[in-house]
Amino acid sequence: MADLPTCPLPDDDYRALSLSGRVGFSSLPDQLVKKSISRGFCFNILCIGETGIGKSTLLNSLFNTSFDDSMSTHFLPEVKLTAQKYVLQEDCVLLKLPIVNTMGFGDQINREDSYQPIVDYIDSQFEAYLQEELKIKRSLFNYHDSHIHVCLYFISPTGHSLKSLDLVTMKKLDSKVNIIPIIGKADSIAKSELQNFKNKIMCELVSNGIQIYLFPTDDETVSERNAIMNGHMPFAVVGSNEKVQVGNKMVRVRQCPWGTVEVENENHCDFVKLREMLICTNMEDLREQTHVRHYELYRRCRLKEMVHIDMDPENEPVSLQEAYEAEWSEFYLELQREEGELRQRFVQRMKEKAAMLTKEERRLPAKYELEMQILEAERLKLEEKKKVLEDEIAVFHAKKANAELLQSQASTATLAVSLKKGEDHRKKVLMLIIRGSKKKLLHIPLS
Repeated sequence: MADLPTCPLPDDDYRALSLSGRVGFSSLPDQLVKKSISRGFCFNILCIGETGIGKSTLLNSLFNTSFDDSMSTHFLPEVKLTAQKYVLQEDCVLLKLPIVNTMGFGDQINREDSYQPIVDYIDSQFEAYLQEELKIKRSLFNYHDSHIHVCLYFISPTGHSLKSLDLVTMKKLDSKVNIIPIIGKADSIAKSELQNFKNKIMCELVSNGIQIYLFPTDDETVSERNAIMNGHMPFAVVGSNEKVQVGNKMVRVRQCPWGTVEVENENHCDFVKLREMLICTNMEDLREQTHVRHYELYRRCRLKEMVHIDMDPENEPVSLQEAYEAEWSEFYLELQREEGELRQRFVQRMKEKAAMLTKEERRLPAKYELEMQILEAERLKLEEKKKVLEDEIAVFHAKKANAELLQSQASTATLAVSLKKGEDHRKKVLMLIIRGSKKKLLHIPLS
């Protein structure tokens, strides 16, 4: 059997051998593909641009779907980042697609720190992964990759130059994320002015030392195409949610009073170039560059802050234990110093409190005597009021007794008068009866 071709190895310690037959490890790429498909892929996108520049519409056009996007406003007091997670499936490939949108970017009067919430968000994703990585028992295999893999930076189609906010923001982000500049709503610029606008943008980026993501040219299969696409940066794109039938298929278009712009027509805009470079060709490189370049830079800086260094200031090797002991000694001295300061502060406060208590103790007798005098005066007033009240009660009882006596006398007199009248009436009745009897006797005849 003929010898199989061997790939050159960079390490000279390995000796190349030929195989007399098929072994089977050539299926490793297929195994990797199957495993990756079963796990699915994740691609995190950050969209930065002013409100109304077409960020959501472009994403709908890129992935040929309709993402749920809340209406943004121009009146937010500060930049707010909103993350929405989606899952897309094409054939048998599953793609997790978190989209982070910057609401209110560029809408404030004071835009000095508009970039800070974006920087903080990217750093927080790096920090979360680093903390998981530093755990003794970690699960990086199942850890959700929340790193921002690409930043689509939307540039307003002014036709003049970049705004100072754009330059400052991209300068702060170029070491943390892969930036792809995009001219939004490019149909508002004349085609004759568009190339000059692109050249001016690239010149400003270079002169300000801003490093944008350039498509890699080290892979022979895509190097030529990527090199050509690098010359078309920044991409001038148009997005649309409206579809019309052109020929035998439905295409996305942007209808204007002066004509119709086809989103997927390369003569009208760079939308097809962007989708080809971003999704079809370089998505995995964007993911790799995020981890290998940006996350490693963040990790290196953070570990230096945490004194996990490999060399001392004299470029001599130093162990982690030595670095830990040195850091602990410095921390212990600082702790002792703070403890001494706290002790002195405590003693001083105790002295002040003791002096205040002594002063209060001196004031207490006089204060007590004054309170007792006030209390005695109040007691005398109450005694006087009590005596007056008792006199009033005695007078009241006397008046009440007199009234009851008068009332009883009046009742007795009334009763006597009534009895006398009754007696008189009875006497009158008896007299009448006697008179009547006498008259009867006089008229009786004698027998």
